[in-house]
This record gives sequence, C-alpha cells and structure tokens, in this order.
Amino acid sequence: MEHLLGLLRVHIHRGVNLAVRDVTTSDPYVVIRMGKQKLKTRVVKKNVNPVWDEDLTLSIAEPQPVTLEVYDKDTLSLDDKMGSAEFDIKPFVEAVKMHLGNLPNGTIITSVKPTRTNCLAEESHITWTDGKVVQDMVLRLQNVECGEVEIRLSWIDIPGSRGL
Repeated sequence: MEHLLGLLRVHIHRGVNLAVRDVTTSDPYVVIRMGKQKLKTRVVKKNVNPVWDEDLTLSIAEPQPVTLEVYDKDTLSLDDKMGSAEFDIKPFVEAVKMHLGNLPNGTIITSVKPTRTNCLAEESHITWTDGKVVQDMVLRLQNVECGEVEIRLSWIDIPGSRGL
C-alpha cells in the first residue's frame, strides 16, 4: 500500500457516433489499460451511441498515460477494434496535489486544450466539483472513421498510502 499514491476512478459515461462493425450497428465495450492493469466495461448490445455509466478504478503508483480502447463484441470471431485514445493524467494529478478546499462548486482549476498530440475532442476542464477534483474529457477515437467517448476522472485517497 505504501507505494501507491491513490486510486484513479475513470467513469466511462458514453460513446457518441461509434463506428459500425456489424451489419448495421455494433456491440461496444471499453477497455482501459495503464501499465499492467486492464479493466473493461460491460457490452452494450446493438448501439453506436451506448451509455455505460460505469466506474473503473486504477491503482496509481506513478502517473502514466492511460489507454482507452473500444471493441465490438463478436460471438464467432475475434472482437473488432472500434478505435482507441490515450490520455495523460499528469495535469489531473497536479491539480489533486494542490490540496484545494472550500472552493465554490464548479470552479475551474485548470484547462487542457486539444492538441495534435492528445486525443481531446474539445477543451477539458479540471474542476472542483462536490468537494473533489474532477476532470471531464471527450476523447476522439483514433485509428477509426468516427467516434468519441465521454469520461470523468476523479481521485480516491487510500488510508495508509503515501498519497499525493
């Protein structure tokens, strides 16, 4: 436990305009990876605009880039790739390290602009929301014809960890 900084909760909200990989639709699910950790959401059947509303939690010892991949679940063959995105959690971790408190709800701590090197579809704000630091992101999927995934990052301190 003492080597951990804390937990990163990645709320996978929804997919928007995902690629069609079956005849007229897809059965998408999301996989997130960081280092040796790999977590996945449930499959949403026959939907290119799925709502997962699922929390996936990663243990953070050292902030590393997180990879998000979307797949189409197939029964008789390998699952089809529906795109991927990578995002950096360093700006988020830096905001958590500020140990802010008593800010008005919705205060923007910092913003991350879309660039050629990140997968943001629009500017992402790191805000003080309901007593904690959160970051909402719209990730544009790469290596695919279309699709975005909306996520929210939040931090969980662990008693006994070295913390931030």
